[in-house]
Amino acid sequence: MKLKLDLHDFYNKGDKIEEALNNIIREAVDRKAPLVEIIPGKGSGQLKKRVLRFLDRKDIKALYHRVEKDSKNFGRLFVHFRWKEAGRKK
Repeated sequence: MKLKLDLHDFYNKGDKIEEALNNIIREAVDRKAPLVEIIPGKGSGQLKKRVLRFLDRKDIKALYHRVEKDSKNFGRLFVHFRWKEAGRKK
């Protein structure tokens, strides 16, 4: 399961961007999704920087495993989650 958030519609709505990011991260945690694709778009790069700052917040960073910048598409990020399976031994 991969969740996807396209931020093209939010580019000039600051409060809505943070709300959308919070919602997609919360949904990923609730559904134990392994991957969230976030599309800030190419543009000037300001929206992507804002998304990366959000993901770098201590409270948010504790929820996911790693962030991957798409090498083939500057306007796309992947947030990877790692969930421990019930009953699985280390």
